[in-house]
Amino acid sequence: MIILNYVTVNQPLLCGLYEKEKLNIKNQKFQFTQSSHIKLYFHCFNHNSELSVPIEFIATSKLPTAFGDFNISVFQDPETGEEHVALSKGLETAPNQPVLVRIHSECLTGDAFASLKCDCGPQLQATQRLINEAGQGVILYLRQEGRGIGLTNKIRAYALQDQGHDTVDANLLLNLPADARRYDMCSIMLDHLQVKEVKLLTNNPLKLKALTDLGINVVERVPLTVGRNPFNEHYLKTKRERMDHLYKKDDF
Repeated sequence: MIILNYVTVNQPLLCGLYEKEKLNIKNQKFQFTQSSHIKLYFHCFNHNSELSVPIEFIATSKLPTAFGDFNISVFQDPETGEEHVALSKGLETAPNQPVLVRIHSECLTGDAFASLKCDCGPQLQATQRLINEAGQGVILYLRQEGRGIGLTNKIRAYALQDQGHDTVDANLLLNLPADARRYDMCSIMLDHLQVKEVKLLTNNPLKLKALTDLGINVVERVPLTVGRNPFNEHYLKTKRERMDHLYKKDDF
């Protein structure tokens, strides 16, 4: 299946899934042939290991936090300078059991400024608490702001959300993918920490598939439903209804 980002039909941009010559857009089905005047733009998520980013381990240090003591390790792409962080606890030696893992993409507004427009900050803090209580785990903090579209485009998308568009359509109206993140660097980071079996803290099925496609043994998904508030209810419902995030109806 290919995840379709947007469709141009001389009308407002739409989002949906393209599969077997059928286009599903917001519960509507469209049949088309090669002669149809429809221009398709899509972002295909391919987590094949051949696409692995050549990031390298650079350094590690102790990091006391409000949620407990951790180790912080930085990884960097030697060509682009792109940086990613592993915040770990209890992984100084190879683990002999499945490890709590959270893949967390950078969110300046939520993580640093405590924005109520998303649930990123509460998810990050809840994960730190869980790992500290368990005594072992790691957060792979990926520098992929705004689901991979960057901070400037994220704020542009926020401006469209202020006009009533949801988090998916806002990206698509900017001719950007609904989700441009990749996860191939995670295998290098987990290998460095000698993590072989993962209990993944996530509601996002793409992350589950990404790690599985990379050959990482995900033995369990651990739901992470925190941070709901009146400002992000529509955002969370959009993630469930349009991005297939694994929330329950009673979560809202």
